[in-house]
Amino acid sequence: MSKKILIIISLVTIFLSVLFAVSVKIAKTLLSDNVTSITAKNGVGLIEVKGMILDSKETVRQLKYFMKQDGVKAVVLRVDSPGGIVAPSQEIFEEVKKFASKKKIIVSMGSLAASGGYYISAPATMIYANPGTITASIGVILKLSNIEALMDKIGIKSYTLKTGKYKDSGSPLRTFSPEDRAMLQSVIDNTHEQFIKAVAEGRKLPVDEVRKIADGRILSGEQAKEHKLVDRLGTLQDAIAEAAAQSGIRNEPEIILPPKRKINYLDMLAGGVEESFDGTLKSALGGMRLMYE
Repeated sequence: MSKKILIIISLVTIFLSVLFAVSVKIAKTLLSDNVTSITAKNGVGLIEVKGMILDSKETVRQLKYFMKQDGVKAVVLRVDSPGGIVAPSQEIFEEVKKFASKKKIIVSMGSLAASGGYYISAPATMIYANPGTITASIGVILKLSNIEALMDKIGIKSYTLKTGKYKDSGSPLRTFSPEDRAMLQSVIDNTHEQFIKAVAEGRKLPVDEVRKIADGRILSGEQAKEHKLVDRLGTLQDAIAEAAAQSGIRNEPEIILPPKRKINYLDMLAGGVEESFDGTLKSALGGMRLMYE
């Protein structure tokens, strides 16, 4: 069997695997028995950020929804995330900051709230973490791949037309030069400085104090509290109680969930397959994304 046929079979297998995974996800969503609570009574809103932060739209939508609800006196933002893409993390950060200027927002960190997960938590009114929560990891990473040797092995040649020497920097199809490295490192350094300043602003800490621990190190919840990155140690229930107390709710608060976003499942299937397949190819070809992870 020729190498080209093997490549075609591999791509078809990847496509079918992605299609199956998306179908399973849709089925789980359809069969979910989660109940959304929408009430006019006074209560505490609950927003969850789970997994990689790849998009900001849903979290921003939920924050905006609760901002408009008079009955929602405060919100708990439950974060269980290793981080994610820089821009969506920054968009959520800005929305959390806006929310905190109007209503109380208490972060409850789960097992993991690191890098981008910490970034979006920084501007909250107060941050709770479990003693064993893995958090901090203040840093930026850019992962690149090179497949020149593979292309040569299978007999495929690549040609690039460009308008400047940096236009294809980081391309997996050519050698990574010292000039490329210097240019991309400057971008990473600048984005890292944005992270440091965002944490300093959100936590009201001196920039130099944050910079001392902004070397990508992870911290436990206890260690983060010592460095003033976390306010208190406690559970999700403790964070909910704090949100209620800060918003003047005396009795046990009602937990209010945001309404579920309406989904067109056919669009989701088509779009999910396209995005997942495209993402798989980008990963294989070294797609360039700045990450807080």
